[in-house]
This record gives sequence, C-alpha cells and structure tokens, in this order.
Amino acid sequence: MNGLSPSFCACGSRLRPIRCCELDLRTLGPAAASRHLLPLVDQAIACHGRSEFAQAERLCLEVLELAPGQGGALAVLYQIRKAEGIFPAAEALVRRLAAIDPNNVWVTQELALLLFGKGDHFEAEVHARNAVRIAPTDAQSHNLMGMIMTETNRPQIGEFHYRRALELLGHRQPILLANLAWNLKNQGKMAEARTLYDESVKLAPDVLQTLLGWARMEETDRDFSRADAILDQAEALFPGHPSIVLHRAVIRGRTKDYDTALAILDQLEQRNQGMGLGTNELLEKGRLLDKIGRYDEAFAAFIEGKRKNIEMSGTVYMAEHAGQLAQRLKAYFTANRLRIVPRAKPIESGPRPIFILGFPRSGTTMVEQTLSAHPKISAGDELTFVHDITNLMPRMLNSPLSYPEALADLWMGDQCEGLDNLKDHYLQRVKQLGIVEPGATRFTDKMPLNETHMGLIALMFPQAPLVHVLRHPLDIVLSVYSNHLTHGFYCANALETIAQHYLLVMDLVDHYRREMTLKYLAVRYEDIVDDQDTHVRRILSFIDMSFDKRCLKFHENKRYARTASYAQVTEKLYDHSRYRYRHYLEHLKPVIPILKPIIHRLGYSIDD
Repeated sequence: MNGLSPSFCACGSRLRPIRCCELDLRTLGPAAASRHLLPLVDQAIACHGRSEFAQAERLCLEVLELAPGQGGALAVLYQIRKAEGIFPAAEALVRRLAAIDPNNVWVTQELALLLFGKGDHFEAEVHARNAVRIAPTDAQSHNLMGMIMTETNRPQIGEFHYRRALELLGHRQPILLANLAWNLKNQGKMAEARTLYDESVKLAPDVLQTLLGWARMEETDRDFSRADAILDQAEALFPGHPSIVLHRAVIRGRTKDYDTALAILDQLEQRNQGMGLGTNELLEKGRLLDKIGRYDEAFAAFIEGKRKNIEMSGTVYMAEHAGQLAQRLKAYFTANRLRIVPRAKPIESGPRPIFILGFPRSGTTMVEQTLSAHPKISAGDELTFVHDITNLMPRMLNSPLSYPEALADLWMGDQCEGLDNLKDHYLQRVKQLGIVEPGATRFTDKMPLNETHMGLIALMFPQAPLVHVLRHPLDIVLSVYSNHLTHGFYCANALETIAQHYLLVMDLVDHYRREMTLKYLAVRYEDIVDDQDTHVRRILSFIDMSFDKRCLKFHENKRYARTASYAQVTEKLYDHSRYRYRHYLEHLKPVIPILKPIIHRLGYSIDD
C-alpha cells in the first residue's frame, strides 16, 4: 500500500479506490452537475500557481471526492503527483482525463510523455499519434512523435517530425535541435549531428541532457577525448551528477580501463547515500565486472539492475499474448493451406532485401556489419516494416480478420494480388527512408525476432535469403539478461522468461521450416568466430553476392549500429564472448532444464 491508509487507493493518489482506480467512468454525471464546485477548482488552480501545493492538493481531493470526473481538479492533482514522482497515481489521473476529454491535446501529450518515460513505447506511440491528429500544427505533438520514433528504431520518421516541429516553431529551439542531433546520430550522420549539438549548446549552454547526448555521440564516434571534454563542461555546471558519472564510466570501459570505470561507479554508489545505483548503472557495472573476470559480482549487479527496472517500469513478460500469437501463427501457416496461398511476384528491378534473423544478442549486428561492408549491400538496420504490415494487413486486404487470419482474404478476387501490395508497401517505405546507398543492389533488414513472422516474409519475398544467426542458447539468455532490452514482449527482465520466449520463437522457426519451402541458411556465431573467412564466404554465396575482402574487416565499417552491440562491432573479431555462459553455470541453473533440449538439438553442449 506504499505506506498509505487502507482507505486510500494503492496508486498513491490519496483518493479512495472507488474514486480512483476502481472508478467506473460510466457512473460519472454530466460536467454541469459539478458546476457548483468550480470556485473550489479555481482556488486549487490559483494555489498551485502560487506553489501552495498542500492547499491545492486538499482542494482537489475535496472536489474529486464529490465529482471524480472534474477535469480541472484532476489536472491539478495530476501535476502535483507527477512533480512528487508518484507516477502510478499520475498515470491513473491522466488516463482518466484522457478518457473524459479524448480531444484535449495537452492531456494526450502528457499521457504519451508519461508512458514514454516509463518505457511503454508501444502505448506512448498510440497517444502521440493521436496528439498529432488532434493538433497537426502543434510543435510539441511532432516533438513527441520524433522522440518515440527515434527510440523505437524508426529515426527517419522521427527526423521528419523533429524538422516539422522546428518549422512550426519558426525558430531554432535548443532542445529540439538537440533531439534532432540525437536522431541523426542514430542514423550515423555524425557530422550533421555534431553541428546541431554545437548550435544547441551555444543557444543554451546549461542543458545537461544536451551535453550528455553530445558526449555520447562522440563516444559512439570513437572520439573519446572529445567526449571527456564535453563531460568536463557538464561537470562544471552539474558537479557529481549521476548521469555524468555513468557516461565517464562508459567511456573508460570503451578504452578498456575497466578498473577506473568501476571505481567511478563505486564512487557514485557511495555518494547516493544508501539509494544504490540505478538500473543502467548496475547493468554497466555488471558488464565491466564481467570483463575483468569477477563473474559472481557481475551477476549480482545484473540481478539488482533487473529488479530495479521492474520496480521502476512495472513491465513484465507478456507471456499470454506471446503464446496466443505463436499458436495462431502455427495454426495458419500449415503446408495444406500454403499450397493454395499465392505468393508475391519476384522483384523485377531495384534493390532487394536480405533478412538477417536471430534472437537479440545472437550476433545479428556482427553479421549485418560484415555484409554491409560489401559495396553492393546497404545496412537497413532494425526495420519495423514487417511488424507494421502485420498491423496494417486487415485494412490493406480489406479484411474483417486480424493477422494472420486476414491472409485468408488473398483468395478473394479483389485481393489476389494482396501480397504484391504488401511487398510494395515494404519496398516503398525503404525508398522513402533512403536506406539504400548509391550503387547498392541489396539491403539488410535485421529487426530482432523477425523470425516470428518468417512465414509472412516468405510469402511477400519468396526469393529473399533468410540468414538465421544462431548462438549457444545459454550465451543468448545471459547476454539479454545483462542488457536493457524491450524486444520480445518484455521478456528480458528474468532469466526464465528470456528462455521461455527463446523456446517459443525457435519452435515457430522449426514449424515454418517444416511447413514451407524457404530460402533459409542457419549460421552459427561460434563458427564465424572460429573460421571467419569460410563462413563469410558461405553467407555471401548463399545471398548470391561475390566475395569482397572488406567483409572480413567489419570493424572498419564506419556505419553506426543502433544496437547494444554498437561498441563490440567496432573491434576486431574476438572470442571472449563465445561460451561466456561457462562462467555463470551456477547462476543459470534455473534455465538449463528449460533450454537443455534445444541446446542439444542445435548441436551445442553444456560444458563447465
């Protein structure tokens, strides 16, 4: 109950449950019925404006006890709870506001921003899109879309919204410039990002997030001395700020000065006066401890980092949703049905996709860096287009059914070319976002867990190569656990749920391979590490591309990989991540029985 009286709602609003999270909105009376309370609401607004928060809170609680749908009181109490950091209450209050007044752009923006802040990017996007619909000429609506698109690996769309926001504002707003700079950094456009950061800092030199973003960009671009100089500038303004300390530790880790990096984090922990490190700091500490062989301490840091992440975000594995989707996919994609389902026509001209499939942390980024070092192959990175098509499919096929059942409409006379339309939509998105570089004939799509939709991919692109990167399952589970990831229905917060989702996805892959004819190649991460030349040539031959020696030097590929592996793929091929699980066997015991059958089926063993 968070120390609250039993009579108060558990969310922390300090309203009774029946007037808060247990409220049935259908019981609310018309707005006119609470008109007599408007003087109290006006007093609450005035008190809040004068920073008399206790009095404003008392008035709001009094009003909402009598009229729980009174918008002004809800808005003031929301702002109070948000400022106090009581986010469950803030979310409950702003959700009620949005339900009562769905066309209020401020409320819609606030809800989107709150959800974005807690990491619920999917629902945040729903509300951010609605904010743009409500107020298409409002700069903040476009800024929100830019933020969400950037953080969900759709930076080209994010760039559009940031530039639109700047256009609507009519002046060079420093925070927007910094947001656009971060977006461009995520696209690998370092020079333009650097120019924008410089402009933003000159306009507003004391914005911490801008300086941190700029330092992170320089670290990403491997200019560690410049990153340190920017952090010095931030330190002068915000001495001892935890985010500055974390960034310094990351830079020392990049330069392989692991002891110094750990010492920096230890100093931060001591200064936090019993609060300990945050989620990101703990995961970074665990990865640093792993580098120097202090494995038990590393795992303890991972456990605490994940615990704090769950506590902060409340996100848990959506097991039921994931399982239901898998069952429906297996029920639809069967050999008998697929014999009469049409396929899209081959791509007659223009660049063609190469799908790099694999569970997060399996080595897909390394394979993409390898292939995109070839002058004829552009890196598409994590393209969301297949997932987007699964959501658009009912509308595009004019079907009353959802995916995958909507594919049944392909048998209709007016939808017999539906797969060509889906394919063309995918390729048009690629063209619009400028993914393919001049001279390239191929591009990669390495969206994590695209193998979930391998059947749909094969229907839309029957001739496209599917390169499935495998890695020892225990190494995958360990690596996912040591990073902050949201892919896979939020499975990454617990070893068991990572293992469960891995099994679910691999079972789907086996199903597709049994039921369909696929242009499929499985390649093991460990084999590439053992014999890079042989297996790179094998992959290039499979995708019908000539060998190019630059593919053996993927670490010299200047593109920025927008994944947790961005630092690793700037180094020469190394083997210390191979079979890393051996150092953690005791800690991985809970998932070994879950994964043992597939470990052996894939030809791996469990060694100590």
